Amino acid sequence: MDYIDLLINENDLVLTIAGEPQLTSDRASIAQDIQHAIRESGLLVDMIGERHPEQRQRLIQELTLLVEDDERLIPGTIIFHESRQGRYLLTADTYDYGPVEIQNALAV
Repeated sequence: MDYIDLLINENDLVLTIAGEPQLTSDRASIAQDIQHAIRESGLLVDMIGERHPEQRQRLIQELTLLVEDDERLIPGTIIFHESRQGRYLLTADTYDYGPVEIQNALAV
């Protein structure tokens, strides 16, 4: 199955030179969907003020479970990496398109 979506960049629709909406597909579409699901969950907002490591870990587990609900991803492959204080990188494997990596929506 192919996945096609409108390309969104910095909360705005990306247009082609002709003014038509630009499309994204497959792995990039899946990554974009995950990014939007994470942002819409509100869990990242909770992480902004959270300083307790145990609570931050709980929020990361909630985010992991949220992402694992995506049927296009292989369960157990979702990993959040803290690249630096307040910056997270998510990696996961898809069934059909290989690995995906998301970082832009994960800055808190």
